[in-house]
Amino acid sequence: MSISNITIFMPSVLTLIGIPGLESVQCWIGIPFCAMYLIAMIGNSLLLFIIKSERSLHEPMYIFLGMLGVTDIVLGTSIVPKMLGIFWFHVPQIYFDSCLLQMGLIHIFQGIESGILLAMALDRYVAICYPLRHSGIFTHQLVAQIGAMVTLRAAILVAPSLVLIKCRFQFYHTTTISHSYCEHMAIVKLAAENVRVNKIYGLFVAFAVAGFDLTFITLSYIQIFFTVFRLPQKEARLKAFNTCIAHICVFLQFYLLAFFSFFTHRFGAHVPPYIHILFSSLYLLVPPFLNPLVYGAKTKQIRIHVVKMFCS
Repeated sequence: MSISNITIFMPSVLTLIGIPGLESVQCWIGIPFCAMYLIAMIGNSLLLFIIKSERSLHEPMYIFLGMLGVTDIVLGTSIVPKMLGIFWFHVPQIYFDSCLLQMGLIHIFQGIESGILLAMALDRYVAICYPLRHSGIFTHQLVAQIGAMVTLRAAILVAPSLVLIKCRFQFYHTTTISHSYCEHMAIVKLAAENVRVNKIYGLFVAFAVAGFDLTFITLSYIQIFFTVFRLPQKEARLKAFNTCIAHICVFLQFYLLAFFSFFTHRFGAHVPPYIHILFSSLYLLVPPFLNPLVYGAKTKQIRIHVVKMFCS
């Protein structure tokens, strides 16, 4: 039997089934997902507005927060509308090229978010370990260059994975994706051809971005803690810890969910599909939802401006 008789040649439309095993309750799952998305959009938009309108917040830490807010808005908007279309309106179909576009946006902005978190960790490292040199090192020009480099790095690393799927695969076992959004490995698993190159490249990108960033974030905070513990005054130590605690919370929730999703997709054969898909969806929804709440609650300057804005 020829390959064309048992497979599908270059499908133009794919089908996203949502959360496998939970199709009957997806309409209810969509409610908290929609609520998280709306809170994320409002919170990040408010954060951006405050940072832009208050000149006192035009400092590296808050500029990085603004970059993080833009990233979270794009990341949430790239998946939630389609996901709710599947859950509530039973519209699972998506054009193949649109699926690749969604996949590209998701992975590019994941990479950008990881790079921004690294930049924020380095900013805190310089601010706490070398406070007198901070303003001279983290200039607005350097912050802009970091933003451009982080974006370029993510785009350059993710683009080949799109090209490998589009140019290498012609035959597919099925057009049904067992996922709620278009994810790299979920699409690769549909192919009826050798996918080893795609899997290896996916691993390389994951470790080149998350592995590199997480290593330097960890090293930065080890140095920060050593410096903080050597401070003579208790008040100074508490202030330094309070400055870092919001960043640490954001780092932990982003990377813990990221690595759970990543390793489950590749090595979690015994993990029920619905658990994996739920955590993969939360991995993309929780950071945009939590980031403005965490930074709004733990960053005094932002909290003051939020209260002032609502009071006025």
